[in-house]
Amino acid sequence: MQKLKAKKMFITKVFTFDAAHHLPNYQGKCKNLHGHTYKLEVTLSGELERTSGMLIDFAKLKKIVKEDVLKEMDHAYLNDILKNPTAENLINLIWKKLDLNISKQKKDIFLYELKLWETPTSYVILRSN
Repeated sequence: MQKLKAKKMFITKVFTFDAAHHLPNYQGKCKNLHGHTYKLEVTLSGELERTSGMLIDFAKLKKIVKEDVLKEMDHAYLNDILKNPTAENLINLIWKKLDLNISKQKKDIFLYELKLWETPTSYVILRSN
């Protein structure tokens, strides 16, 4: 008989937003003003709510991300938000914005991972320990 292993539940919701930026500390094409269609993947982990059978309602997660991130960053000039808006700096800022609000929803749910796609072939990941 196989020994039971502890399981973790994860959910992910994907968002897109368009934004422009330039990288002032970079000596390549990206030092010039340009834009991206970013793809943001937000992954939460935690315990299922017994009554609903959900970790969190996808609609609630969508509302949080829209209010905390997309409202400010969609169709924005990212250099007005960060001095050096690299994908790495953006994902750190997004984490700070989402982490507190997610943990307010339920005590047993937390932000597990963010994946920010800058192009269809390039992304950065930030994950909790």
